[in-house]
This record gives sequence, structure tokens and C-alpha cells, in this order.
Amino acid sequence: MKNLILTTAALALTAGMSMADTVRMGTEGAYPPYNFINDAGEIDGFERELGDELCKRAELECEWVKNDWDSIIPNLVSGNYDTIIAGMSITDERDEVIDFTQNYIPPAASAYVAASDAADLEGGVIAAQTATIQAGHVAEGGATLVEFATPEETIAAVRNGEADAVFADKDYLVPIVEESGGDLIFVGDDVPLGGGVGMGLRESDGELRGKFDTAIDSMKADGTLNTMIKKWFGENAVVYD
Repeated sequence: MKNLILTTAALALTAGMSMADTVRMGTEGAYPPYNFINDAGEIDGFERELGDELCKRAELECEWVKNDWDSIIPNLVSGNYDTIIAGMSITDERDEVIDFTQNYIPPAASAYVAASDAADLEGGVIAAQTATIQAGHVAEGGATLVEFATPEETIAAVRNGEADAVFADKDYLVPIVEESGGDLIFVGDDVPLGGGVGMGLRESDGELRGKFDTAIDSMKADGTLNTMIKKWFGENAVVYD
């Protein structure tokens, strides 16, 4: 009886995704221009537009779910949604827990932002969002890492003097620096990290991953993806050849 129950449960899990027409897309909603909540209270940004187009090409219905970053992988694994599309860099460590599509943003730079060009990046206090590749990079060096749950808090830590600099995706930092009126500046060298940004899925959802990989391929082939990247990240953004 126990084996029968386990077998039935396993079949239900593997069949559930193939039988469903609606795919629940999990995102943070707090990392512009990748994803954010607009004035109407809706999920918006590059990944909202991208995800809707991918679902259209894969002939799937998208349903968007907002989830805090620090629990975004556990809630995917537990079945609260079917994908992560949230500016998540592809790393070996994450790939041990979940699966990834091919990247939909090429590997791009991470960067430091501070209030002064005298910021100590090697031995000072560096802010980063928790559970990011940037936090991991800082932790491996000689600086003191301070982690925050949201990207907004990392910027605030620099503004209020709690941290000497923030380390994050440069794409995220560019508009913040531009809008700061000179209060924030880029310091140090850019740092290439990760294998690009991709969609996260449960390892059991290979069929769904294949559908999204095919859709991403088609957007790369017809130039739609590059156009979308430049729309949200600027004409100088890293795109596909």
C-alpha cells in the first residue's frame, strides 16, 4: 500500500505540469528594470514582457506570482509556482537544487557603487542582496559583507553610511546612479560573474524547460530578444551576436 501511494504521488507530480495549461511565473517584483511593481500594482518590467512573450510562443498561459527573493528557490521546489523569472544568474550551486533554461540575458557585469571614490572595496563594508552571486563574491574576499533582503536596502545602506559600497548587477545600478544627481558613483572595476540570467524550474519539469528553451531560441533567432534587452537596459546593453 505504501509503495502504491508513493507511485501514485510520483505520477501526479510528473503528470501535473504536462496536463496544465497555466504556468505560474514566480518573480520578485523589486528589481527594476528586470521586474518591479508598477503604479497600478501589477508586476512589470523586462521579465514581465519577456515572460508573456515566451508563454505566447510556447502556447502556454502565464499567471504571475510575486515572492520575496530570499525564499524564491524553496517556494519553487515546494510547488508554489512553476518557474523563477527574476533576474537569477545561472550558477553551479543553484543548478544543484533546481534546473535552468538557457540564458535569456548574456553574462554581464556586476559593479560597485559608493558615495565616494575613496570607498574601500578590499577591506571595507560592502552591501549586497542576500543569496545573490554578488554576496557570495564579497564573502570570498577580504571585505566585510552586510546582506539585505531587498536591493533597495543595499542602496540605502550606502546612502546612510552603513556600508562603504554596494555590489550588484550593473544593469540594476545604472539608473540608480544616473538618478542620484552625483550622490552615488561607480567605483572600482566591473566584475563578470555567473553564466547569464535564465529561468529556474524544478528538475522534474524537463518538458516545460524544453518549451521555454525553444521559445528563447526563437526570440534570439528573430532578434526580438535583443530588441527587448535594449528597450529595458539601454542601447549599450550586452546582447546576443
